[in-house]
Amino acid sequence: MHKKLSKDAYGGVQGKNYVPYVSSGSKSGGNIAILIIGILLAALFAASTAYSGMKSGLTVAAGIPGSIIGSAFIAIFAKQKGILGKNLVQGMSSGGESVASGIIFVLPSILLIGGNISFLEGFIVSIGGVLFGMGIASLVYKNLVVEEHGNLMFPESMAISETLVASEGAGESMKYMGIGFVVSGVITLVTGSFLNVANNVISYVNEKFYKWKLEVEVNPLLLGIGFIVGIEVSLTMFAGSVLANFAIMPLISYFADFAREGERVWNDPSVALGGMQVNQISGSYVKYIGAGMMLSGGLIGAIKLIPTIVVSIKETVSAKSTDQAGKSSFASLLLIGGIIVGFIAGFFISDGNFVMAIIGSILSFFLSLLFVIVSGRLTGTIGTSNLPVSGMTIASLVIVTLLFVIMGWISPGHNKSLLLFGTFIVTAISIAGGYSQSQKVAFIIGGEKNEMDKYYLLASLVGVTVVIGVILLLSNQLAITGDNVPFALPQANLISTLTSGIMSGELPWHMVIVGAIIGIVLFLLKLPIMTIAIGFYLPIATTSIILIGAIVRLFVEKMSKSEHEKETRVGNGISLSSGLVAGGSIIGLVGIILQVLGVIKGTGPKGFAASNGMGYILLVVLIILTIFPLIKNKVNNARE
Repeated sequence: MHKKLSKDAYGGVQGKNYVPYVSSGSKSGGNIAILIIGILLAALFAASTAYSGMKSGLTVAAGIPGSIIGSAFIAIFAKQKGILGKNLVQGMSSGGESVASGIIFVLPSILLIGGNISFLEGFIVSIGGVLFGMGIASLVYKNLVVEEHGNLMFPESMAISETLVASEGAGESMKYMGIGFVVSGVITLVTGSFLNVANNVISYVNEKFYKWKLEVEVNPLLLGIGFIVGIEVSLTMFAGSVLANFAIMPLISYFADFAREGERVWNDPSVALGGMQVNQISGSYVKYIGAGMMLSGGLIGAIKLIPTIVVSIKETVSAKSTDQAGKSSFASLLLIGGIIVGFIAGFFISDGNFVMAIIGSILSFFLSLLFVIVSGRLTGTIGTSNLPVSGMTIASLVIVTLLFVIMGWISPGHNKSLLLFGTFIVTAISIAGGYSQSQKVAFIIGGEKNEMDKYYLLASLVGVTVVIGVILLLSNQLAITGDNVPFALPQANLISTLTSGIMSGELPWHMVIVGAIIGIVLFLLKLPIMTIAIGFYLPIATTSIILIGAIVRLFVEKMSKSEHEKETRVGNGISLSSGLVAGGSIIGLVGIILQVLGVIKGTGPKGFAASNGMGYILLVVLIILTIFPLIKNKVNNARE
């Protein structure tokens, strides 16, 4: 057994030839203690993600915090299971969080359109989504995780794997992880998601003549992700942001200035079209172009993957060895279960409308199939933290809503059924990202795919129960709309606006179609549509700090005198970045929970602490504290 992840974990060998961290002995990590720890963490992350996500619209991926907290529990209660047990626990943490990250985007929309939700309705559509999403993701597992080893980087999976290995006593990577964790923890502690005493967003917004916005969110977690994914992906994403903020936004504002008196923004009658500010242009128009780009990117990506799907299904059906058959049959079982539960849910939520039940279910399966595969691929590119689940869900719901309009199902009751079908789709998309990420960790560490399947499924079921419980518990507060609401529900608000907008015929269709056309142009230019679309859709504050993380890595590589030195530094840098991601996740999560509970009442930074200057100071501190340990270390080694 190695003391550290081998270089091959990051590529350079074919997936089928990769030797995992645990390469001999029993591959099973599970027992009753692991199961209980996993269920507790799945419930914890599901509840906190649901709460914080509905409050702020932000969710924190649970794989790394789960692996760290899980390691501590395992050291006390299930020491003999070691790293394989920790692997299962991080998977179960991700399962609980992934379910929450999906359901909260759509299910609360029903409350916003004035409907009610029963526990059974929410439960049955979400469970169907879990089974179907896991079934499809399991079928394409071999392609995404094994055959694409080294091509799809799975940055967060690698960070989680490094975390698990570091917890086994590999001193060097644990040291760098520790540095990253402390740096990230301290910066997160003083900013918005915790004490809220220092501004961490450097912001330049031009509201005159040529309207544009450039922001950098000084977020150690995102800088760490940028270091891990590297310059190519980061630049491509940033290109999408530049297109949105420096070309499309000023263009829309130019034409909006010609609007007649009394013309209003389509989804906010309180704002005059000619008087829109940058954020209103972005939220009411540019975002929908991004949704259109994702729509075409998702469809094109899925069409390109049809051969992969066919091969995966053929392999599943004709699995020869008993070992393989066992693994494949569980995947098939999940998929068949998802289809059966999906149809039952379809009949249950369609209010006796037989045609709606059949057509709605089939379309939900088709869209889930497309976006589950896209979700798995994107997790391999950028990790689950930045997975544009809401973008893929918006694209799906536009299609389902169009079908409903064509069929004449446009009453509020029909809208509720539509949003329940949407909950099935979003759960499948979201669960697939967490599942692919967890299975990649199992592949790198040497755990059993089949065992992870079963533990992940159980965690997801726990997650569904907890999340729907939280939504029902808070339903009175969630239904409040207007200014200063207790829960912002940004995604659910967008989706309720979108679906009721299409049903009533009010939606900026031009924007969605323009986005789809841009997606097709990018495809014809052989450019990565989804990566650019994500950059277009995400705030520029997010993509700019990811790019800075990649530039830091580039700088560290250029400062290295030999190939060996470069490799060592980048390896240490990835450990340090994993610490940045871990520290930001855990401290951010604790902070949001404490804010929500009212323990911390951050009134916000004041004076200089609220200025761009403060943001610059934090950025410089973060960059120096990231680069210095990596450069300094190699100077010592060079002397030896």
